[in-house]
Amino acid sequence: MSQDTGTLRDWLLSETPTSRRQARWAAAYKGWLTLRANHMAMAGLAIIVLLIALALFAPWIAPHDPFVQDLGNRLQPLGSEGHILGTDSLGRDILSRLIWGARITLYIVALVALIAPIAGLLVGTVSGYAGGWVDVILMRITDIFLAFPRLVLALAFVAALGAGIENAVLAISLTAWPPYARMARAETLTIRSSDYISAIRLQGAGPLRIIVKHIWPLCISSLIVRVTLDMAGIILAAAGLGFLGLGAQPPSPEWGAMISEGRRFILDHWWVATMPGLAIFTVSLAFNLLGDGLRDVLDPKDSPQ
Repeated sequence: MSQDTGTLRDWLLSETPTSRRQARWAAAYKGWLTLRANHMAMAGLAIIVLLIALALFAPWIAPHDPFVQDLGNRLQPLGSEGHILGTDSLGRDILSRLIWGARITLYIVALVALIAPIAGLLVGTVSGYAGGWVDVILMRITDIFLAFPRLVLALAFVAALGAGIENAVLAISLTAWPPYARMARAETLTIRSSDYISAIRLQGAGPLRIIVKHIWPLCISSLIVRVTLDMAGIILAAAGLGFLGLGAQPPSPEWGAMISEGRRFILDHWWVATMPGLAIFTVSLAFNLLGDGLRDVLDPKDSPQ
């Protein structure tokens, strides 16, 4: 077993890979070793993995039903019997609501992480590769979106579309794509004039094939880093919309809405608003730590020579 493990490690760390598959696996393994050496990034990864586990197994982990009200048991303090984190103004268990709220947080983060970067990558690469009037029009539209504060623009979109999780996701995505477009355009402008792109073009490849097969893969690493670092902003934006009553609607256990409900009791029953606030802080910090670690791994400028 140990000999097989040693052989696999030697195969992954070989300086002279014999196939494209070996080179890809070797690069991934070396990246993992670099990430593993970053203790703060690993702490962030551990928190995110824990969040995912809580979301997946919420029905079995949560000690109580997050929607059941018990007015006779309302505003119980931390450490109360059967309620480790206390209860809210309607007697609902705060810990159970935090665990179920992890599902809503991950749902919002996952959808925005799918919509915004893909839209930004498409706009940025088309703009950078096509140039001319296409570039001017797409970048001016991008500038218009960048001119507005993100949360204010998201509020405007949600107010127009109506309150709800899906509309909040759409609003956050509509305000989150411009930075990805700018980044993708900058990298495309650098790549499109390179010799190998000229060679591919001479072989008869069309613009669509060049963008999809040869430009997008080179933008992915920077995109992943930017997405991970933006997760904290997405979580805060979703919590802000929930706090203002424009995101997830009661009685959904969304963390921002829980803070909004608990703000009325912040002086006498501080834990009602503090616990979901700590959850938002912890998850946002975890994504930032992981993003910093991934930047060290994926940024070619920082890789050892």
